Amino acid sequence: MVELRKITRDNFEEIVNLKVTENQSAFVSTVSHSLAQAWLYRNTAFPFAIYANNTPVGFVMLGYYEERNQYTLWKFLIDEKYQNNGYGKQALTLAVNYLSSKFNANEVYVGVSDKNETAKHLYMSFGFKPTGKTENGTEELKYICKH
Repeated sequence: MVELRKITRDNFEEIVNLKVTENQSAFVSTVSHSLAQAWLYRNTAFPFAIYANNTPVGFVMLGYYEERNQYTLWKFLIDEKYQNNGYGKQALTLAVNYLSSKFNANEVYVGVSDKNETAKHLYMSFGFKPTGKTENGTEELKYICKH
């Protein structure tokens, strides 16, 4: 069973030690860096640990981008040891449902590097669609929430 959990003193070390493969590291911030951003933007950043059967397997940070009035999938990673087990799609479902139920979000946006084919494939297979906007090699994708 996959679930999102708050990051606390009890799980902090396990969560900051999660990491992606070396090939993916150019596309994904470390959890420590993401948590520093979450602290800076604490009113609009929502970080969670991703657990599968009580094992920490990933990290997701959702956000609200005030300038564009958009809810975002800001940071997302599944640890290299737990990739290709379906945890990513299950965590995406939980993340989108969180934004939809807590904030009544109708859409969720994500930016993906045009060089990160693995992430783009995951997002597209989940139901994200290109918006047509690209900035600095990052393509914007949008998911329409089902209420």
